[in-house]
Amino acid sequence: MAIQAARMKSVDPATGETIAEFDVMGEADVDRALAQAHAIFPGWRDAGFAERARLMRAAAERLRGDRERLARIITAEMGKVIAEAEAEVEKCAFACDYYAENAARFLADEPFPSDVPGSFVAFEPLGAVLAVMPWNFPLWQVFRFAAPNLMAGNTAVLKHAANVSRCALEIEDVFRHAGFPEGAFRTLLLPGDRVGSVIADPRVRAVTLTGSDTTGSKVAAVAGEHLKKTVLELGGSDAFIVLADADLDAAATTAVRSRFQNAGQSCIAAKRFIVVEAVAAEFESKMAATAARLKVGDPREPGVDMGPLAREDLRQTLERQLEQSLQAGARLLTGGGRAGQRGWFFEPTVITDCTLEMPAVAEETFGPLAAVIRVSGEEEAVDVANRSQYGLGGNLWTADVERGVALARQLETGGVFINGMTHSDPRLPFGGVKRSGYGRELSSFGIREFVNVQTIWIPGEQDGRRPSVAVE
Repeated sequence: MAIQAARMKSVDPATGETIAEFDVMGEADVDRALAQAHAIFPGWRDAGFAERARLMRAAAERLRGDRERLARIITAEMGKVIAEAEAEVEKCAFACDYYAENAARFLADEPFPSDVPGSFVAFEPLGAVLAVMPWNFPLWQVFRFAAPNLMAGNTAVLKHAANVSRCALEIEDVFRHAGFPEGAFRTLLLPGDRVGSVIADPRVRAVTLTGSDTTGSKVAAVAGEHLKKTVLELGGSDAFIVLADADLDAAATTAVRSRFQNAGQSCIAAKRFIVVEAVAAEFESKMAATAARLKVGDPREPGVDMGPLAREDLRQTLERQLEQSLQAGARLLTGGGRAGQRGWFFEPTVITDCTLEMPAVAEETFGPLAAVIRVSGEEEAVDVANRSQYGLGGNLWTADVERGVALARQLETGGVFINGMTHSDPRLPFGGVKRSGYGRELSSFGIREFVNVQTIWIPGEQDGRRPSVAVE
């Protein structure tokens, strides 16, 4: 994604052709957007859960009614295969419905008896929340922030990745056509170097970011300087642990899906495959054979399993990580090269005999490259899994689920999926530890991140009447 003068380009990664250009917003445009988000906040806060839920359900209906068109835009801008793009739109609609149904319950006043029986805690919105979002799930990343925050009574301001600017504008249109008041959700078309001034603006009350740990550190520093809360969902190098008693057919099939879905461009994709030596050869054979059968091609075509990487620089980085790992002693099982005559395609690639120092293990790989590490047993597997700067998600495969739960508690990660694929779900809290960030999105935890947890203390009975806790 290149920015030239005051224009941003959207490029089709399957062809390398420019499909759209967008004007970068000037300072006056940004000021108007922030002023609007700030000005409507009191009215939006006071509209109440029932009205906000009505509009959120309308947004879900809008998404479902326009699913095919929105999916084509996702595919054109970042290369996701069309079936995955359609599933992403539906997931956004589900999140809207989920928070429309549950927000009032999640944020209901809670009694907290203290030295007086009438004290309670209220959860009040903060104001305009800025979201700095990535391109790899261009609708889902935004809706998993927007649905809970809008339902909480906050207003939302989006700075999306430049290469998915059309997606960003389409999201704003979804809320507008659903009937949300003008300014409740605003998109800012800006380059990354102008985010700092938006964070610093006093009308922005909090910031959430999904992106790299490097970008997260910079955003957190600016927000910290201005004493604003942040939630950061950053990079990941998720471990996929396979113990000796695992169902290897199921594990290998899920491993391929987890690593190569979205062309491997996911923070919670399995990346480090830590396999007990006793079953490593069989697992590697099954995984490599399954990966080799994936069909790589035009993401618009039916039957295609994997599209291109979103940008050429991502492919170049992946090639460096692979080459340096092979030079350090890794062994190639399948793939390893570019695919197609144009666009930014890369073959599904599996390597083994990996060590912790290799780039394919030590760094976050954001593309279709799977690194297998052999270990002696479950204790070493947990140790190797934890020897990472990241801690977002993880998988553990074993026939002994009780033992699997015990081992999962030892993993330094925000989530562990036993005998299944890591995924985000509106019903489950999502986030990481270490350099994978802090705070949580989704579930009841996510909607409470950007509210004022307000203690209200009432001194006993008033005129013979005991005060009651308000529940809308």
